[in-house]
Amino acid sequence: MKIQLTVNGRAVSRDVSPDKLLVQWLREDLALTGTHVGCDTSQCGACTIHLNGRAVKACSLLAVQADGGSITTIEGLAAADGGLHPMQAAFKECHGLQCGFCTPGMVMSAVDLVQHHDCSSEAAIREGLEGNLCRCTGYQNIVRAVQTGAQAMKGA
Repeated sequence: MKIQLTVNGRAVSRDVSPDKLLVQWLREDLALTGTHVGCDTSQCGACTIHLNGRAVKACSLLAVQADGGSITTIEGLAAADGGLHPMQAAFKECHGLQCGFCTPGMVMSAVDLVQHHDCSSEAAIREGLEGNLCRCTGYQNIVRAVQTGAQAMKGA
């Protein structure tokens, strides 16, 4: 089956098996390996991307379900000149990562949180990131990174 969509600002048209998960298609067919496979059950959030401007877990969708849509992965979040997105810069500045496995999904969820949900308090940020698991950090620096990134995004 042929699908057509925009991925990180570029038009993509490819044949895809109707049973291929979106996360597999991004990683295997487009070599966008920043979208991680963690649990395959949509519990960990490592595969979070933006589909049509909203955060979704790519392991819970088939690639054919994204047909006609617009996808942004962690690779497409940075500026065209390679400069970090304000949320990426905040994660770096605030040490919001350790091993880095959860970081792409966490950043994508954090951007969606700032754009579409309440992130006015630490409690709101923790609740908003509930679907993203980190086994290393204890979340304190992640919350601080989201607060810092939110200020930078609103100031930009």
